[in-house]
Amino acid sequence: MPRKLVRRQSLHELPDLPPLRQRLFSNRGVESADELDYSLKKLHSPNLLKDIDSAVGILMQTIAANERILIVGDFDADGATSCALLVSGLRALGASHVDYLVPDRFRFGYGLTSEIVEVAREKSPDLIVTVDNGISSLDGVATARALGYKVIITDHHLPGRELPQANAIVNPNQPGCEFPSKSLAGVGVAFYLLTALRSRMRDEGVEVDANLADWLDLVALGTIADVVPMDHNNRILVAEGIRRIRGGRARPGLYALLQISGLESQRVNSRDLAFSVGPRLNAAGRLENISLGIECLLANSDEGLQLAQTLQSLNEERKILEREMKRGAEQQALNLSAIRIDDQVGITLFNRDWHQGVVGIVASRIKERFHRPTIVFAPGENDELKGSARSIQGLHIRDALDSIATQNEGLISKFGGHAMAAGLTIDRSNLERFRDLFDQEARRWLTDEDLEQVVVTDGELDEISLTIAWDVSEMAPWGQAFPEPVFDGEFEVLDQRIVGERHLKLLVRPISGQEAYDAIFFNRDRLLERRHTCLAYRLDINRYRGSESVQLIVEAADIVKA
Repeated sequence: MPRKLVRRQSLHELPDLPPLRQRLFSNRGVESADELDYSLKKLHSPNLLKDIDSAVGILMQTIAANERILIVGDFDADGATSCALLVSGLRALGASHVDYLVPDRFRFGYGLTSEIVEVAREKSPDLIVTVDNGISSLDGVATARALGYKVIITDHHLPGRELPQANAIVNPNQPGCEFPSKSLAGVGVAFYLLTALRSRMRDEGVEVDANLADWLDLVALGTIADVVPMDHNNRILVAEGIRRIRGGRARPGLYALLQISGLESQRVNSRDLAFSVGPRLNAAGRLENISLGIECLLANSDEGLQLAQTLQSLNEERKILEREMKRGAEQQALNLSAIRIDDQVGITLFNRDWHQGVVGIVASRIKERFHRPTIVFAPGENDELKGSARSIQGLHIRDALDSIATQNEGLISKFGGHAMAAGLTIDRSNLERFRDLFDQEARRWLTDEDLEQVVVTDGELDEISLTIAWDVSEMAPWGQAFPEPVFDGEFEVLDQRIVGERHLKLLVRPISGQEAYDAIFFNRDRLLERRHTCLAYRLDINRYRGSESVQLIVEAADIVKA
């Protein structure tokens, strides 16, 4: 079905900027040039985070007493960067005994569970600090406190009705927290904790040589990879992190990941972190153990390259699994209960042969193809099903799951997440009932307009050039809720062929122009039917044997103008 073209509307005048920049930033709600100042002095103060003083006080006492600190992480890129950040940052600030532990997602699942606390006992911690998890770990925190451990939770996920009884909780989304940016990733929260600790140390006369800004490469990677909204505060963190990567001041392991991805560190941008580095780091957590990724980020040059090569192999394996699962999931979505996909609002899919480490990616792909909130389940332990949910605008997926759980006690064993992504566990026997209830809940949230497949663009370009491509790339760290510009235009298709079995390679020429451009339509395994078509595309720079040229990355074809 052709998608309808919707062009963003400029909301504010920004007269001091060049026309293209004015249009793009105004389209994204920027009201003044001050919002484009990405210097560190513009960051919100860590003092605005609730409980930050208590958390810092506990860390100060623990470090002074030479006690053991155990970081308990999560098994994605945000969790890996958060863990590497706190381990290396605390060591740099004088902590002598810092170790980490990440739950095996296939045995223990997500968060600080009672079971993982029992595993943690082997490391004899005095203090447990969670990163990117913990806000829903009621039982795990209770178990840890009963064993005499102090617990600091650093998290960014939305809390439930009850908070765990930790010694301190640092989470901008907890009740009563006045921190203005609610969109910090887990790694952003961890970074703020370290900056507050360093500030307190200096105030109390403790000598501190570490410049924590040099850890912003990890903050940039984790923030981009976790797809949190890129508000002004997050854009500062990412922009400064990318500047340090380009300037040669990043972790050796991160440079190894860039090298294995075929990227030049001097020109890295947010798209590279999102689509090249992040997936390679995530592959460890999806298929094996995220500790491989954490060790890569903590490693020296030689060790980092070896670990990056291992992550590369895992990512290739992940791609194969994803392709197989995606084909099966698409067919299942089309055939589910013999109902046409247009008659389903909330899609729920399950296959006993699917891998729970890849269900999140598959849910994203299905959501993108059908523009429906999607939950994909894979088998867990015993009769449990582990699910990953992805949503569309108009349905807050965590709140939707909360509504289902509240009205149907015992149906969902556990869940947590954000507006656009969540994880959950149900019993196998509840699958059909859950499928019906999720579809009903999605219908309650979403209108016919919400379900329309539209392509949102920034309009047409007067010209396509390498200079403009570079300018767009350098304008800002693009990301969730501050999206990379997408343009539209009428093109003639001069040539097209399938490459790599699943991508469409094109040679296109603007109807109003003379020059032809290479274009790539990722995950499109069939040819375009029309010789003349309206394309939505992003600008990219293709580098080959020392030369550079403009390449178009096609987002949609055969668009119908509204």
